[in-house]
Amino acid sequence: MSALAVNDSLDFSTLKDFLEVTDGNLASHLKALEKEDFVTVKKSFVDRKPNTRYSITKEGQKAFEEHLAALEKLIRSQK
Repeated sequence: MSALAVNDSLDFSTLKDFLEVTDGNLASHLKALEKEDFVTVKKSFVDRKPNTRYSITKEGQKAFEEHLAALEKLIRSQK
């Protein structure tokens, strides 16, 4: 989510390389995020090759920010 939070959109290959995960692992996580309406998917062709791009939704951005706030609260409570 952090990669999508700071980029307008990223394609599957870029996300896979950035996160250093397998196709299947990334696909299952993205499918779960899509199911929750946290990401949108846009499929197209680039030079006759399929290209799938992902973007964070407003709902996804809100959930991500809430998650970060919860982590910060947890960290502060440990001091």
